[in-house]
Amino acid sequence: MAIKSALLVDDSKVARFTLSKLLENHEMEVNMAGSAEEALDFLSSHRRPDVIFMDHLMPGMNGVEATKAIKGNPETAGIPIIMCTSKKSPSFMEEAQNFGVYTILTKPPQTEGLSVVLKQLTSDASKGTLPQPPESLNGTPQASEQDGQVEQIARSAVKTHINNRLHELLSDLFDEQFDHLKRALDDSTRKQEARIEEKLEALEQHVREQTHNLRDEVAAEVNLHLGREMAELRQTLTQSNGFTSEHMADLKDHITSVQTIDTEFWQTLQSEAIQQAHEISRQTAEDIAHRTVDLYLARQRSSTAKVYAVGLTISLSIFTVGIAWLSGLFG
Repeated sequence: MAIKSALLVDDSKVARFTLSKLLENHEMEVNMAGSAEEALDFLSSHRRPDVIFMDHLMPGMNGVEATKAIKGNPETAGIPIIMCTSKKSPSFMEEAQNFGVYTILTKPPQTEGLSVVLKQLTSDASKGTLPQPPESLNGTPQASEQDGQVEQIARSAVKTHINNRLHELLSDLFDEQFDHLKRALDDSTRKQEARIEEKLEALEQHVREQTHNLRDEVAAEVNLHLGREMAELRQTLTQSNGFTSEHMADLKDHITSVQTIDTEFWQTLQSEAIQQAHEISRQTAEDIAHRTVDLYLARQRSSTAKVYAVGLTISLSIFTVGIAWLSGLFG
């Protein structure tokens, strides 16, 4: 027999979610109930699961009472029940087996421990070696047993009512304490903000005063420094009195030396210019003479001696005028 479906009974959503994810990893169909009463209703109206994971401590009917009720019903007595609890002492395990618990799974469940339990359960179910429910939970109950069951159901109902009422009272008390605490925190926050604002204003005023005093001190220091600099500059100017006689003598000697240098330079330039003018005149005269000779040779057959004499005279006249003009320009 393969274990393919399971019913989780736990009042904690976190515990149900955690265990359901572990069982889904074993490819099991998982249904969940938030209380023992809800689990009993599920078993009476749905297909029976292959195994039930029952929480030990729950409000209302606890896990032990729910296990006794399931094992006392012939239609559900054969379903193996695994008790999920943090209480795993040998005495508790023996007591749990006496009222029909197959085994105990320690909370919070771990993957390894769950795998071992499911492997053993599958083996026992296949071999048909699942433990039978105690005889005290089987068969038709006698009148005394019926009275005991009625008393147990009444006690569970009273306990459930008391637990629900306590839960309501605790919720109201918590809400009241929460509101009171919230008001106290709000008042404390407002007072703290007021104190902080006061401290900030005092600090701002102190900084403003210190800054104002510092500005006055810096301005006084700057004025004092500028006064010292102006006094030193005034003293320096007073001592110098502008150009002294020594400065004037040095300036006169400098101007005289500059004039001497300019005169020598001008004389040198003038001499070089006259020499270049003579050279240019000589070259010009030679050029005119050469041109005249060439002209004479070219026209000697058709020209008369008078033309030659005129040309020569003109050449000499130009040469003489050029010499005289250059002599007058640079003389």
